[in-house]
Amino acid sequence: MKVVILCGGKGTRLREETEFRPKPMVKIGGKPILWHIMKIYSHFGFNEFILCLGYQGNVIKEYFYHYMLHNSDITIKLGKNQQVTMHDTSIEEDWTITIVDTGENHLKGARVKKIERYIEDDSFMVTYGDGVGDINIKKLVDFHQSNGKIATVTGVSPPSAFGQIHAKDSTVIEFNEKPQIKEGIINGGFLIFNRKIFDYLNEDETCDLEMGALEQLTRKKELMVFRHEGGWSCMDTYRDTVYLNQLWDNDQAFWKMWD
Repeated sequence: MKVVILCGGKGTRLREETEFRPKPMVKIGGKPILWHIMKIYSHFGFNEFILCLGYQGNVIKEYFYHYMLHNSDITIKLGKNQQVTMHDTSIEEDWTITIVDTGENHLKGARVKKIERYIEDDSFMVTYGDGVGDINIKKLVDFHQSNGKIATVTGVSPPSAFGQIHAKDSTVIEFNEKPQIKEGIINGGFLIFNRKIFDYLNEDETCDLEMGALEQLTRKKELMVFRHEGGWSCMDTYRDTVYLNQLWDNDQAFWKMWD
């Protein structure tokens, strides 16, 4: 089953980082968040990826085309017969990556439609290029296959944007930085679609995924939710970037399920 990652948005709320690079290339612990997302899927044995590019897409193309260069020590011999030797080239990632330009301004539904020709299986996975979580992808797939519906979305309880304070008589008795929201769930990405989803999409740049196909599927009772009770977070603002890097630096990255 292939994994489609939507990498084309402009990330306007993260302008400090995205003025010069697409949001999926903003780094956590020295690696793009896109790499972290791919490692989550790869941990469960899903190693075929389709990246839907848009804004600053060439940055992503260049990164993976020169992946060995980016992740190895090198020795360069200059002169007429220049030579480049790469050291420690035992890259762990056994990935097959199809990189597709899906338009500078296209919405997510159009981007998914544009990669239809690369999907041979009855089902495929889709996620956003800015969210991480300790999602059990195997259980997600089993859930989708058991319900027989066109689409499954992972429902998550996100961390609050602010610290939470519980006080008694003006004395703080509990303080939680970015606690998980207790009530309600949101779309956390990590979706699975049957091929029938393409019937609800088109290549017009205004074709959205959520305010379009998923709304239609909801009315037809063809959308299911896989409840994820564990950790999840997205990189939407600079504050989120700092938070995710702090978790990584302090060995608290809940999404790091690989060795």
